[in-house]
Amino acid sequence: MTPVASALAARIAKDGPLPLPEVMSAVSNAYYAQGDVFGRGGDFVTAPEISQVFGELIGLWCAITWEALGKPATFHLVECGPGRGSLMADLLRASARVAGFRDAAKIHLVERSAALRARQKAALNGNDVAWHDSLETVPRGPMILLANEFLDALPIRQFVRQERDWAERHVGLEKDAFVFVPIPDPAPPANLPAEAPVGAVAEVCDVAIAFVDALARRIAADGGAALLIDYGYNGPALGETLQAVKQHKYHPVLGDLGDADLTAHVDFGPLVQAAKTAGAQVFGPENQGTFLARLGIGVRTAQLARGKHAAKAAEIAAATRRLTAPDGMGLLLKVMCVAHPSAPLPDGFVHDG
Repeated sequence: MTPVASALAARIAKDGPLPLPEVMSAVSNAYYAQGDVFGRGGDFVTAPEISQVFGELIGLWCAITWEALGKPATFHLVECGPGRGSLMADLLRASARVAGFRDAAKIHLVERSAALRARQKAALNGNDVAWHDSLETVPRGPMILLANEFLDALPIRQFVRQERDWAERHVGLEKDAFVFVPIPDPAPPANLPAEAPVGAVAEVCDVAIAFVDALARRIAADGGAALLIDYGYNGPALGETLQAVKQHKYHPVLGDLGDADLTAHVDFGPLVQAAKTAGAQVFGPENQGTFLARLGIGVRTAQLARGKHAAKAAEIAAATRRLTAPDGMGLLLKVMCVAHPSAPLPDGFVHDG
């Protein structure tokens, strides 16, 4: 067993099955403390690692958004879950062509892992960066926030339909193996469907809802916008999306705890509602492929490939296709913008209807 798995096993042996969010939080902290879990040599690849074009387009989106805010002399440029720092590095390089943007931006990275902070510091060498354990310690003021594949790593609750009611999944032990244990819940979340087949699974991410609520309240009060990009859907929906990935392959969810990436698809429906209730505007969610196409990914890809030898040009085109194609990441990932109530339509989105 990994150290975190051994610690969880000891807790379960002493206290009984643990709520799934507690297990996921412990596992996530241990997993990202390892450091570089990204890229071909790690367990999974995110969009900024696939192509520099992704970060460049997001950088220009940030600059255009800053201009729409009235070009404040100082604003907070925040990224949650910045990984290796690739997105922020590409963003800053591309946005440097917009006069005044870099001078106005105060960079903040929300990252708990000391090992990843070291990687980010190296990637952003020469930039003044402040690190935070949570959004709460980022100073108040106008803010442009990015969260790419951040929400899907937050701990979820799972509920399983029984004959008469819903039970919440906990994690227990059976012959030294971790197993899911349904625990009857006398007060399940109100948004669970009253009618569902026995064995149906519903997922709720209270942490993501709380994050978006706090984020939207800040933006509504202080000004700014946030771009949330993640694997997900616009619910409500039944179905189990919790998954583990190790060395780019699916892995048993409760196997090798702390040594595999645990994620769940994001239900954007409650996040949209939370942001609106908090007083912010919401745009999207849009499919990532559609969003990037509106930002001009085709034009930028052609520019980047121009003059390259055939193999390199094909590699650049393949990366863009992976980001945008329906059978790649184009439909799987959604993009949502949370903005100040008076903000104009952000780049890459269209008005509903």
